[in-house]
Amino acid sequence: MKVKITTWNINSVRLRQGMVCDFLEQHQPDILALQEIKCQNEQFPAKGFEALGYKYIEIAGQKAYHGAATISKLPMERLPTSFCPLDHARHVSTRVIAGSEDFELHNFYIPAGGDVADPKINDKFQHKLDFLAVMNDYFTERFSHGDAQQVLVGDFNIAPGEHDVWSHKQLLKVISHTPMEVEILEKLRACHDFVDTARLFRDDDEKLYSWWSYRAKDVFASNRGRRLDHIWVSQALKAPAEKAGREGFEIHTDWRVKEKPSDHVPVTQILDI
Repeated sequence: MKVKITTWNINSVRLRQGMVCDFLEQHQPDILALQEIKCQNEQFPAKGFEALGYKYIEIAGQKAYHGAATISKLPMERLPTSFCPLDHARHVSTRVIAGSEDFELHNFYIPAGGDVADPKINDKFQHKLDFLAVMNDYFTERFSHGDAQQVLVGDFNIAPGEHDVWSHKQLLKVISHTPMEVEILEKLRACHDFVDTARLFRDDDEKLYSWWSYRAKDVFASNRGRRLDHIWVSQALKAPAEKAGREGFEIHTDWRVKEKPSDHVPVTQILDI
């Protein structure tokens, strides 16, 4: 059974509901994890997605800011989790039933961190580091065994590799690519042996981006992007990701130049389980 999972920071789901529906109809993911939905639970446009076959919907909404939601054609149930020290709506955790298999899907919207890369003077950056610490503690306490089937997706707001940003040297002091953030994220990934599926079939020196600033007049001419959106799998799901091949992973860059787009594009991984 092939399970197609897409993650997308949509930057207001109500503003871009039509765009999301277009994507669902064209690409038919089994699961879509959305971040920065910017609405309360009761404001989420669930009916439009249900009409397209996405009958299972879990939402963590918040008025005007943040928010995450996971919509699925496959049965899923909500898991009780709390990652955010400030109680922002930044994650949805679910157990997905895929035929005879099941796996946990953790949908994250990690804090951006503000502008100054110093936690002593920037509370937003400290909050980002605290959020990552809580994530690490959660997976350490709950999943110490190697056979757990887990998928972590979302806007991590960190571009970890040198070629996950348009200029490694120029962005070393810019939040999202600072050594402090990269080190903490890599420690989280390595400690739990998660696999960054973007790099399964793509060398570390291949440029990969999922976000481009709204400030760019011609997005792809300057191509000053960053890979902020990620899909990780536990070791138990590495083989299903590999079985899907190179084509099983895709960054849908064309959605950055749609009319009134999000500054992020969808990222997809197929698991052949």
